Amino acid sequence: MKLFGSDRIGLGGAPLGNMFSEVSETDAVATVEAAWDAGWRYFDNAPHYGLGLSERRMGEVLRDKPRDEFVLSTKVGRLLVDGGSPAPDDEGFAVTTNLRRQWDFSADGIRRSIDESLERLGLDRIDVVFLHDPDNHYAEALETGFPTLAALRDEGVVGAIGAGMNQSEMLADFVRRTDLDVIMLAGRYTVLDHAALDDVLPACVEHDVDVIAVGVFNSGLLSRPRPLPSATFDYAPASQTRLEAANKIADICEAHNVTLPAVALQFPLSHPAVAGVAVGCRTPAEVHRNADLSLESVPPAVWTDLKSAGLLRPDAPTPV
Repeated sequence: MKLFGSDRIGLGGAPLGNMFSEVSETDAVATVEAAWDAGWRYFDNAPHYGLGLSERRMGEVLRDKPRDEFVLSTKVGRLLVDGGSPAPDDEGFAVTTNLRRQWDFSADGIRRSIDESLERLGLDRIDVVFLHDPDNHYAEALETGFPTLAALRDEGVVGAIGAGMNQSEMLADFVRRTDLDVIMLAGRYTVLDHAALDDVLPACVEHDVDVIAVGVFNSGLLSRPRPLPSATFDYAPASQTRLEAANKIADICEAHNVTLPAVALQFPLSHPAVAGVAVGCRTPAEVHRNADLSLESVPPAVWTDLKSAGLLRPDAPTPV
């Protein structure tokens, strides 16, 4: 399955679920439309994002687009259940609802989750389904999660299956032990964090598994030309060591008249296992900015200087 268009950039749905702060309905719809107009044809979502809000918003736009012209992914593992009374979400999304998350990697739970996602999206199929953050559910993922997804793939209910996580070690184990098509790797292969070079990326090359890189700005630290002292790394305050490294990368970028976010967005795309990058956006302006970053010209000397300075591993593939 071809996951991305020629630009290899897609839209991540977490911000459309009011991640950290509210996004208006108008901005949410306009953001998805802007991604479509930019030529992006990969769209990712999850029930977790705003307790279904993001799926509803994304579906509102995509259900009017030619279905064979885009790839849609969502995730399973967190069922949305009735909590009895409205309450503010306690996992980082600015929503108040009677819905609550319930971990469930069972066969019934996965099938129910897909059915409910289809209903929220208003679409007739989902192209890619990921097990979502099974870090603390390793046995369930292997015993019921992946076998259920494989059966759904065999039945033609979904086109491709995988797992999405914020770590590389367990993903590498899943790639070696199961028949996955694709993984979503969050934050572990960025210009600042090269951990995936040691495990999951070689495994994906060996087993012909595609990688979708997300969290390429490490939740904010790499999103500006010069990192703010208050910047976050993996959604927590960045350590002094991380800040210093990001500023050294920014120094090299500035010396070559290119921006740190452009280098951060383009870096993962050179690895042979990486099919593309998905970025979360909350406004059309953010879509336009990321589209521009993907096209910004990065001189080859940037990569050479990053490696010479010890800021980028010698074995990290870079553009030729």
